[in-house]
Amino acid sequence: MDIIDVSIIVAYILLSVGIGIWISRKASKGLDDYFLGGKTIKWYFLGLSNGSGMFDVSGTSWMIGVLFLYGVKSFMFMWLWPIWNQIFVMMFLAVWIRRSKVMTGSEWILTRFGNDKAGKASHIIVAIFAIISTIGFIAYFFEGIGKFITIILPWDLTLQYGDLILLTSERSYALIIIFLTTIYTVKGGMFSVVATEVVQYLIMIIASVLIAGYAFVNYTDIQINSVISEEWKNVFFGWQFETQWSEKFQTFNNLIDSEGYKMFGAFIGMTLFKGFFASVAGPTPSYDLQRILSTKSVKEAAYMSGFTNLILFIPRYLLITGIVVIALINLAPELNANTGLTGADLELLMPKVVNLYLPVGIKGLLLAGLLAAFMSGFSAFVNAGPAYIVNDIYKKYFKPVATNAHYIKVSQISSFIVVGLGVFMGFFADSINSLTLWITSALYGGYVAANFLKWIWWRFNGWGYFWGMFAGLIVASLQFVLGQYKGTFTQGSFLYDLSEVQAIYLFPVIFGFSILGCLLGTFLSKPTDMDVLKSFYTNVRPWGWWSPVYKTLKVEDQTFEKNNDFWKDMLNCVIGIVWQSSMILLPIYFVIRDYPKAIAALVVFLVTTTILKFTWLDKVRKIED
Repeated sequence: MDIIDVSIIVAYILLSVGIGIWISRKASKGLDDYFLGGKTIKWYFLGLSNGSGMFDVSGTSWMIGVLFLYGVKSFMFMWLWPIWNQIFVMMFLAVWIRRSKVMTGSEWILTRFGNDKAGKASHIIVAIFAIISTIGFIAYFFEGIGKFITIILPWDLTLQYGDLILLTSERSYALIIIFLTTIYTVKGGMFSVVATEVVQYLIMIIASVLIAGYAFVNYTDIQINSVISEEWKNVFFGWQFETQWSEKFQTFNNLIDSEGYKMFGAFIGMTLFKGFFASVAGPTPSYDLQRILSTKSVKEAAYMSGFTNLILFIPRYLLITGIVVIALINLAPELNANTGLTGADLELLMPKVVNLYLPVGIKGLLLAGLLAAFMSGFSAFVNAGPAYIVNDIYKKYFKPVATNAHYIKVSQISSFIVVGLGVFMGFFADSINSLTLWITSALYGGYVAANFLKWIWWRFNGWGYFWGMFAGLIVASLQFVLGQYKGTFTQGSFLYDLSEVQAIYLFPVIFGFSILGCLLGTFLSKPTDMDVLKSFYTNVRPWGWWSPVYKTLKVEDQTFEKNNDFWKDMLNCVIGIVWQSSMILLPIYFVIRDYPKAIAALVVFLVTTTILKFTWLDKVRKIED
């Protein structure tokens, strides 16, 4: 590391921590200020913060690996999350959620199921889910940042006692960065998180443009096309994954065959099946939901969600594609010679490129940008998770009356506990990919069914929600344990075969158990109180099967009208997914110099943007808060 690069990194860290601590004095007024910024923060700052929080190092490392191996079609691997849940939030869910005027996702659940035993059960289970998912994501960040920094920074921070290694260098670096980020996040709450994330987003933009520009200027299309094939650049696919690489790079074809996605049509079908239900279910109770609840008004919640989509994908994929181009030309021959190549090896492409092939200055700025990506994503979760511990468990069930200073102190302690548990879990994760697949396929699988039904079906009640979420969480946790211990099972046994199945293909099983829990819990208990349902339906106005509630309201008020926008919302979502996809494909095709496809992606982006102006934006402007 050159002194210039080290200076840039140190300056960035001091700037981020300094801003976070300086602005923290605003968070001392109460929990609403601490967790939601007092609902006074501008929507575009929240949008920048939200986009910054999604621009994480672990996910970026993973996406670089899949783009390198699978080519342009790999953007559909992002549907595992699924990324277009942001489109559903933008089109209608942000408006539905923000109308509640509450602090957390589990508190919101009480507006749907009431405050009786069933409602409290649903409230507790979603709070537990929020805490578990926060711990899982902290483990995910811990795994990613350690792998990245160890290869970049030259100092060995291994701690050992005699021959016993207490802490690897990878873990030491991860702990240092996590400690620094936790300090300003815990001290300042949402104000500090948003302020630092806006600065971090600007740094990430600079880093993304620089790395894409460097790859564009220093490598020719002839060099790029000597490595990749036409199929690598093809966005369309059939039932089976076609051969992506020429015979010269057969190792990469072999790796694709071994990863379980060869039946690409089935994989995409599964992601679409999962994606629809997961997207209608809405955002999980984490930082994304907190940003929606932090907006000043219902209208601004919709603006913020749309802005998040607009500002996230182009810069992120400029960075991803720039690094992939450098890796293709410089590292592909070396990796191809490794006959034992694994997906975990491809997770190291980004740090290798940064370490070996970037010039002084750009290396420091990119590393600062990637640290910013890590710190913004991490701080977003550290701010969101403890809100559920304090507001939904401690305050509601243990100490309902206390000073604001007391609750903020408990929030800070909770933050350190959540971070500690996440780091502990990270020590037992074998790769970023294993955590990615567990979070996206298994953990979310347990969330989807109950949260899908809560919007669309009046009869679905608090006990149905509780048992649906509980069943999903139990099966998801069993899947994680199977994945972690699959090396101990006897080859050919049922447990061995089950542990070898890709997590995405287990989604229907988890979803099925969760639906069963939802239905049994609902039909074996009484419906939610009609007054609660009327209040929820009048306030939120979802579409779906709400006929008994609607008829009751119609008798009381002849002017009351139900929401008939289902097909309009779904059409907008389809257009939005195409719009979002064009923002991913445009930078990829531009950086690899496939200009005809880049122009096609640009045209699609402009056309879909124009359509959404009339079908979505004009509609949002008419919303009355």
